[in-house]
Amino acid sequence: MYKRSVTSTEVQATARVFDPASRSGTVLLDDGTEVAFDGAAFDAGGLRLLRVGQRVRMRRDDAGRVVALTLVTLPLPPL
Repeated sequence: MYKRSVTSTEVQATARVFDPASRSGTVLLDDGTEVAFDGAAFDAGGLRLLRVGQRVRMRRDDAGRVVALTLVTLPLPPL
């Protein structure tokens, strides 16, 4: 079985901007830092829609790139 060697960081944030056409947007971390996510990260979390103001849970790789995003009430996909 393949196991990722990259560690990840899971954090919560609030949706700030979401474009349903590209499935990308930005979230605000609790410290006010704005972080962008792309369509691949949105798709990895299994969501269909995201509303501004919703709380999300996201996984970031060592470089800080968002690799998965879902609602706080849902689990993130396994690594």
